[in-house]
Amino acid sequence: MTGERPPKRRTRRLRATAAEVFGWDELRPAQLTAMEWVLEGRDTLVVMPTGSGKSAVYQVPALLLSGPVVVVSPLLALQRDQIAGLPGGDDGPGAVAVNSDLGVSETDAAWDAVRSGAVRFVYLSPEQLAKDEVVRRLAEAEPALFVVDEAQCVSSWGHDFRPDYLRLAQAVRRLGRPPVLALTATAAPPVRQDIVERLGMDSPRHLVTGFDRPNIRLEAHRHLDDAERRRAVVEQAAAGPKPGIVYAATRKDCEFYAGELAALGLAAEAYHAGVRAAERKRIHEAFLAGETDVVVATSAFGMGIDKEDVRYVLHASLPGSLDAYYQEIGRCGRDGRPALALLHYRSEDTGMQVYFSGRPPSRDTVGTVVRAVHDHREDPVRLDELRRETGLSRTRLTTAVNLLEEAGAVETDAAGAVRPSPGTSPEAAVERAADSAEAHRRMDRSRVDMARAYAETTGCRRRFLLGYFGEEYAEPCGNCDICDAGAAEDGDAAAAGQRPAHPDAGSYPVGANVLHDQWGRGTVLSEDADRITVLFDDVGYRTLSLDALAERDDLLTVADVP
Repeated sequence: MTGERPPKRRTRRLRATAAEVFGWDELRPAQLTAMEWVLEGRDTLVVMPTGSGKSAVYQVPALLLSGPVVVVSPLLALQRDQIAGLPGGDDGPGAVAVNSDLGVSETDAAWDAVRSGAVRFVYLSPEQLAKDEVVRRLAEAEPALFVVDEAQCVSSWGHDFRPDYLRLAQAVRRLGRPPVLALTATAAPPVRQDIVERLGMDSPRHLVTGFDRPNIRLEAHRHLDDAERRRAVVEQAAAGPKPGIVYAATRKDCEFYAGELAALGLAAEAYHAGVRAAERKRIHEAFLAGETDVVVATSAFGMGIDKEDVRYVLHASLPGSLDAYYQEIGRCGRDGRPALALLHYRSEDTGMQVYFSGRPPSRDTVGTVVRAVHDHREDPVRLDELRRETGLSRTRLTTAVNLLEEAGAVETDAAGAVRPSPGTSPEAAVERAADSAEAHRRMDRSRVDMARAYAETTGCRRRFLLGYFGEEYAEPCGNCDICDAGAAEDGDAAAAGQRPAHPDAGSYPVGANVLHDQWGRGTVLSEDADRITVLFDDVGYRTLSLDALAERDDLLTVADVP
């Protein structure tokens, strides 16, 4: 015995492994802290900006754990990139991805490698973990860690929500409840809370680093008509330094902008769900290889893109939420050099985003699922059997079951079978699910409102954006269009973006629990000169004027809310 305390020994082992296997001479303090928690066997939630090395948090400790590491990753392209980035050779950890692209013999070979210990990482999509056979084979391997990458997908408030992510807690239980590590680049406080609850994390440690990416310039331009906007997007995308990404709301818009840019002689590609899988893979690889100037895409493109030199991200319409917006603009400027995040929008975009947001299953669909579950009160069945009986697609069925679970109308047991909650009739279950669906609609609409408020703010954009994530920021940032305009008017860069403090500033501290006489309880997310932003449990995000609050001292009160 050397007399070293265990935490110090863990730190030395982590640093040695990082250097010897991965060639990393230094680990960032936040990375090292999270790695130590993982080795302690603690459930851990890590929120780090894009490009800050989140994957290392599980990659290094994995080599010091007793069993394989399950990595839930949402896209096959992302899984391939993650595996390709691992070191090879005899000391390399080895990895397999089990997915629908594999044939029978390839699948069997992958599981043989897992069972024999020849590989350390098993990459899977959440849809794979919905399969009983996959969970059974994983359980036999006794995984030592369960990693959820892009964990914002777990939250039904998150911008990349996938219904099968909500079934991961059941998979963790069936695997013997290994420690859970959730990783994400963008998670506002309510999303973080939702991730913890949805994954059934046990007293998790939280590591949340700063959200600010100061090298990314923030701008937003409002347009009166669509033709004007289209011209501006094309001109900016063509003139700006390459490579770049343009995000459009629809497939049709993707094709339009890509066509216009290609006509100008640029290597431009349209990327959306309507493009064949093989073609999407080609576009993805060409962009990473530097063979493409501009990719015009829906939100389907970019998750996990590991490309340092993207110089701009343009949005051709209002995003559905600031969660989505921050994730997407984070794909530029990863090399630390100046980059541009520019939002082109029209006021009419709000209606389109409200239409796209919050489309839960219909009452008829929920009723069909409820009746099928109640028909099996004595012999509960898993989702695959329910899907066969109801004739619903996997996505529609899973979404309906998730909604019913959230409403407390059905339960999933340790074996993954669904049963009705005691004392809940089918009629009451449908009503509860409808109430939950309406709550989600209100939240989604409020998030669209916050995206528009960002676009139309008269204060520092960086302060507004970081405030949405619960991070205080002292304006001016000096790198947004609002601060620049203020500096030009005042002739003093230090005064740009600054406004006199309101007399009641500080009355509602960031993070404070509050009670509104109509909207109920909420949490203060940010204060911006003469207004505060509050996330209410029942109605979502709201921006409140300090003047209006001063006129009625009983409208919003600070309180200890359990």
